[in-house]
Amino acid sequence: MNETERLVVFITVSGEEEGRKIARLLVGARKAACVNILAGVESVFWWEGEIDSEQESLLVVKTRAALFPEVVDLVKSAHSYEVPEIIALPIVAGNKDYLEWLDRECQ
Repeated sequence: MNETERLVVFITVSGEEEGRKIARLLVGARKAACVNILAGVESVFWWEGEIDSEQESLLVVKTRAALFPEVVDLVKSAHSYEVPEIIALPIVAGNKDYLEWLDRECQ
């Protein structure tokens, strides 16, 4: 990852309460400029050799690539799951003003 690159990070959580806790942790630590909490996500997945499903919330985190390791550490320290989903995708384009704001807010 390029250190000047910006990321969107997806994190599934057990529900809105856990989502708010993790979102505030990331924004408060200035590791994310913004976190959207999308409630009512149904996830279907393999777990311990069986297909399982859960109602979850999805966090959409906007951050800089250089901060990704710290994002992972913070999320894992506060997350209720044994193996939390924390995946990142590069932001390849966007509103210049928004991207500049993202850069200023993430430290």
